[in-house]
Amino acid sequence: MDSNTVQTDMKVIGAIKLDLGGLARSSERKLRCFINKRVFNQADVDDLMQMTYLEAWRNQHKFAGASRPETWLFGIASNLVSNHFKSLYSRPQCAVLEESGIESLEHGHDPSHVSEHQRLLSRAVEAIDGLSVDMRAVIDLLVDSDISYQDAAVQLGVPIGTVRSRLARARGQLKMSVFAEEAGA
Repeated sequence: MDSNTVQTDMKVIGAIKLDLGGLARSSERKLRCFINKRVFNQADVDDLMQMTYLEAWRNQHKFAGASRPETWLFGIASNLVSNHFKSLYSRPQCAVLEESGIESLEHGHDPSHVSEHQRLLSRAVEAIDGLSVDMRAVIDLLVDSDISYQDAAVQLGVPIGTVRSRLARARGQLKMSVFAEEAGA
């Protein structure tokens, strides 16, 4: 193979044009599911989706056509998810011991238990913030206002089954978000 053939082949490979708009439209649902299976916090899923499309746009000139465009896009997403967790878990898990925690220590409680409870509580609050608006509304009504499912359904203007369903999904997401680190350890 002479150098002219190699140069011609490189030009052809470099000439592959991506339709990023069409790729984004056709793969949006599958990409969201792909990221959602790996990341529990919905806000992080949204951020990673946007970052995936941004990286694809920035690096479209590097697409060589060795794989399908969708495979290339999912590879970008996979790398971003991996980097997300590397940066998330590379930071030390530090917590400030609050006044209530100090009082507990004075009464003979184990400091590691107090610290663990505060860490779980802060993760629970973050997980609640990551829930959808509908799920947070159900939790706010049922927990904060301490009203019945029927009253919550009336206030939200939805059937009582919808209230129960949203609460069940919220509980599941909260358990996965709060206890995900322990499951991975």
